This record gives sequence, structure tokens and C-alpha cells, in this order.
Amino acid sequence: MEMDRLLRTLHFAAGKHRLQKRKDGVTPYINHPIAVAEILVRVGKVTDLLTLQGGLLHDTLEDTPTTVDELTQHFGETVARLVQEVTDDKSLPKATRKQLQIEKMGEKSLRAKTLKLADMCCNVADLLEKPPLGWSAQRCQEYLLWCRQVMEPIRGSNPFLENHLDNLIDRNYSPPLQEKPGQESLCQGFAPNPTRALPWTRQGASPLDSDSWPGGE
Repeated sequence: MEMDRLLRTLHFAAGKHRLQKRKDGVTPYINHPIAVAEILVRVGKVTDLLTLQGGLLHDTLEDTPTTVDELTQHFGETVARLVQEVTDDKSLPKATRKQLQIEKMGEKSLRAKTLKLADMCCNVADLLEKPPLGWSAQRCQEYLLWCRQVMEPIRGSNPFLENHLDNLIDRNYSPPLQEKPGQESLCQGFAPNPTRALPWTRQGASPLDSDSWPGGE
């Protein structure tokens, strides 16, 4: 029965995202929700069906014409509320939305926190393998820093996913947060630069100051 519900959720998400591509301009968008659900199970050891459904549906409200009523009708109030929790208010400026995620994520439900960790794990992995079109190395670095800032208030939600995300960020932030001899960056644009000050060491600096702040993650 749970398998049936999960497959129906996947079918719904695939239909909603069928015309969309990821930011590399090539990858079908549905690959991302599938990856989020997969990493919830494989890395996060999550078995809760509602969280997995949320993983498959997490971008439907934000990036497709799907409505809350539609999600409620098909998947119930709990799943609809979960998707709402991880959905940005696109009427706000991009920098404001990103700052609110840092400030408010700690107030979310455990399911929403776990889902956000899995989402960031997949986004960082995609960033390192196929950076979005037009993104500079600096812009990628800003996204890694932002992920770390979002994660800090929700530590303890899922240590498996947190460790996975920590490892991805630590290996690729410039300079590495935990330097390991002989370790190479997974992304050509992420070569360590010891002369570059970490953004958080500059007085009043914030990764949200940049006009080119990444969005849609």
C-alpha cells in the first residue's frame, strides 16, 4: 500500500515538472525530487512515507502551478503542510527569501528540517557535478556558505544527512573548512584559494549581499 502511494506521488510530481530542466539546462527537473527522496532513504535512513512524499513534491508549489488544495486533495493535509513549510514566498525579494530560510528553518517541523537537509545535499552534489549555466566559482562558493548557515540551526534533525552535507561543503569550500592532504575538489571551479578571506571573517559581510545570489534551491 505504501509503495502504491509513493508511486502515485512520483507520477504526480513527474507530470508537474515534465517541461522543466535543472539549472544546467540539460537535466530533466524530475531527477531532482527523485534524488531527494532517494537520499532521504539511502543516507538519511528515513522510512516515514509522508517525508518521502514531501521529498518528491517539495518543489511543486514553488516552481509549478500546483495549489495547496490540489496537494491536500491528492495526498492529505499533512503532506500539503510539509510542502508549504519548505516553499519560499516568491513575492519577496530573493535575498530576503534566503535570509528567512536561515532565520526560520529552526522553527519548522522535524520532517521539514530533514527534507531541507536532503534538498541541500542534492543541490550541492549537482552544483559540484554540473554547475548551473552562468554561475561563477564565487557564486558557487556563496551557495555552499549559505547551505552551512541554513544547516546550523537545525543540527540534530538528522545526523546522517548533516554529516553528508558537512563533508560535501568541507571538501569544496575555498579554502576548505577541514583541510585534508591530497584531497581534490569535486568541482573544477572550486580550487582552494588560501589568500581569499572567508566571507564570515569580513566585518558585516553576508553572502546575501551579492546581487547575483543563487535562487531556486
